[in-house]
Amino acid sequence: MVQDKKTTQQPGLKRALKARHLTMIAIGGSIGTGLFVASGATISQAGPGGALLSYALIGLMVYFLMTSLGELAAFMPVSGSFSTYGAKYVEEGFGFALGWNYWYNWAVTIAVDLVASQLVMSYWFPDTPGWIWSALFLGLMFLLNYISVKGFGEAEYWFSLIKVTTVVIFIIIGVLMMIGILRGGENAGWQNWQIGEAPFAGGFSAMIGVAMIVGFSFQGTELIGIAAGESEDPAKNIPRAVRQVFWRILLFYIFAILIISLIIPYTDPSLLRNDIKDISVSPFTLVFQHAGLLSAAAVMNAVILTAVLSAGNSGMYASTRMLFTLASEGKAPRIFAKLSKNGVPRNALYATTVVAALCFLTSKFGDQQVYLWLLNTSGMTGFIAWLGIAISHYRFRRGYEAQGHSLADLPYRSGFFPLGPIFAFILCLIITLGQNYEAFLSDTIDWYGVAATYIGIPLFLLIWFGYKLTRRTRFVRYRDMEFPRFGD
Repeated sequence: MVQDKKTTQQPGLKRALKARHLTMIAIGGSIGTGLFVASGATISQAGPGGALLSYALIGLMVYFLMTSLGELAAFMPVSGSFSTYGAKYVEEGFGFALGWNYWYNWAVTIAVDLVASQLVMSYWFPDTPGWIWSALFLGLMFLLNYISVKGFGEAEYWFSLIKVTTVVIFIIIGVLMMIGILRGGENAGWQNWQIGEAPFAGGFSAMIGVAMIVGFSFQGTELIGIAAGESEDPAKNIPRAVRQVFWRILLFYIFAILIISLIIPYTDPSLLRNDIKDISVSPFTLVFQHAGLLSAAAVMNAVILTAVLSAGNSGMYASTRMLFTLASEGKAPRIFAKLSKNGVPRNALYATTVVAALCFLTSKFGDQQVYLWLLNTSGMTGFIAWLGIAISHYRFRRGYEAQGHSLADLPYRSGFFPLGPIFAFILCLIITLGQNYEAFLSDTIDWYGVAATYIGIPLFLLIWFGYKLTRRTRFVRYRDMEFPRFGD
């Protein structure tokens, strides 16, 4: 049966996220330290042309994924998002593994953000113990998510607005410098693309390495799928967010990278240093300083702090809702499915907060090996989630058509099927498997480095096949797929 105008909503969740919240959640999920700090490293490693090409290719892949997720989320808006879709349209164990890995991914990311907040705050307060800031910001993230979903939405809206405003101002100042209205752009121009090995430096291996960094920068756009279960009128607002948000993000990244590469040569030693401890080497800071804005380091430090808090706030929300959905579907202890009067899954929030704190303490007390493995697993899980979206959408559409449903009845339809999900799957798989392929080409393989890079893949497969063997689940056949009506 096709869907009517009602909307599927999990019991107790409040639809308090408006269209403006969804738009800013998607923007805020992807604009962060990856753009503000790591963008300089991408240019220095792959050259200006290589960096731009990587951003364009990964951007296209993410756009296809966004349209795929938009079709799924508008049809079935649930907070479990691609975990639920994976279980219904691929295989139950596949969805189970996607859900737990995504919860783990964001729970660990919160811990990473807490450590980053220490480094940022040390810029102003070098003598204050770092754990104080981590505890303070963890408490803030917890409260924003504890009160109501609207509290999270409002906080993320303003966090994201600050970041977007910074990028817009950066682009305007960069253009004014290059056309001579502001000083500092005297040496700007295409000649920076012609020095050394530019525009492409480092060859194919550099492109693969940069693609992984770029992919991490874009991760978070899938948050609108998680937020779909608590959004007003998802059939209308989610497609609008998909159409509007991605192109803004891509334009932000492309214009920002282009301006950085035209003003600062890719051989500039400052770009080689990708360290959040030194905000002065952020390419944004360098461009602002070229324009004569001497307080740029302090301003960018505040913006990067906003980005860190935004990422942690989003991570707290995403992981809490994923754990709630897993519990609601019987794939996690039922206690995590309990909701407060305001519709907040507080038990799931407590569990996520504890994991974030434990991961933070692990890094604080010097167990760097364990922390490195957690961090690599977290990063890999983002790409696994994207692979899950592509597979789920492909099988969803095939099953939907196989059962004779009309595509005209879909609230939102991806215009790139089947090319979109196939392209996204192949490119994402290449980047995931090839991120450290050079390790296998050397005379002596660094097995520790290989394990640290790829640990997320066997962990995901272990969870998937462990569930599959235990429950004896099978892949869902197209004719057996369920396509519920809204409100069912």
